[in-house]
Amino acid sequence: MASVRQVKCPVCGAAVVWDPSSRFRPFCSERCRTIDLGAWAAERHRIAGDPLDGPPEASDEADRPARGGEDQA
Repeated sequence: MASVRQVKCPVCGAAVVWDPSSRFRPFCSERCRTIDLGAWAAERHRIAGDPLDGPPEASDEADRPARGGEDQA
């Protein structure tokens, strides 16, 4: 008989059976999955390494062409 593989939920640490019937794996529930997604969205989680791009520059409205009124005679 094959042993059942279990992992810990990355949010709360609960045991999660690792198979297709575990709908939210590696999380134990939709709640933990949503908490983790929110942490990524709030940039509390990061992938290690050097940034590929520098910080976004503030856009200056004066440098943008006017919309809609360019072809008026």
